[in-house]
Amino acid sequence: MRYDVITLFPELFGPHLSTGITRRAFEGGQVEVRLWPLRDFAEDAYRRVDDRPFGGGPGMVMLVQPLERALAAVRAERGDDAPIIHFTPTGLRMDQALVQRCASGPGAVLLCGRYEGIDQRFLDRHDMLEVSLGDFVLSGGEIPALALLDAVARLQPGVLSAPSHEQDSFSDGLLDCPHYSRPEVLEAPEGALPVPAVLLSGHHARIARWRRERSLELTARRRPDLIAAARAAGRLSAADEAYLASLGI
Repeated sequence: MRYDVITLFPELFGPHLSTGITRRAFEGGQVEVRLWPLRDFAEDAYRRVDDRPFGGGPGMVMLVQPLERALAAVRAERGDDAPIIHFTPTGLRMDQALVQRCASGPGAVLLCGRYEGIDQRFLDRHDMLEVSLGDFVLSGGEIPALALLDAVARLQPGVLSAPSHEQDSFSDGLLDCPHYSRPEVLEAPEGALPVPAVLLSGHHARIARWRRERSLELTARRRPDLIAAARAAGRLSAADEAYLASLGI
């Protein structure tokens, strides 16, 4: 799959694409990333890509013409009509379901806005999916684009050990359970902190059930909306419901 990123700051992407375990996906070509510096598509001597907004107000607005030229160049090189993803606070919130769809598709054109935003006439002319990381404002679309690329890369075969991403938070609609490692007993100022005994038992069924119950408990406490969604989708077993009932949920 291929992701084409239209951005004013391509230098933000290099370290991420060559660092950490997800670099396997980028270096191995499972996820190809092509960066398109927007200023390369400005035609004036100042390489202008923005201007003051009509009607007044603070900030600058990204101009249509450089964006149109950049998108045309992307389309010509790709030779397809890959979907456009525009990162904006007004978009739909990114979730694991969206990431999984992207991870099994042909890729996309990632449009990274800056300043006060993009001239609405460009947005209206093109069919695109508008995506947000959450109910807050960032300086631009580069961080959300990096988040999507990371999430997609880690789902590619061979990037993580086989079961790792299957146990992630949201992979089954719930938050992940707590995890523990060495030492078996941690000496802390407040006293000895042992690993839960069930994790040392070697009893795989009991361990699996303990992890499921911790996942249910954590999700019910922090994200009750996910419990409701899991119930509506029929993803909770009778044992799950019995445990939730014991918690008064």
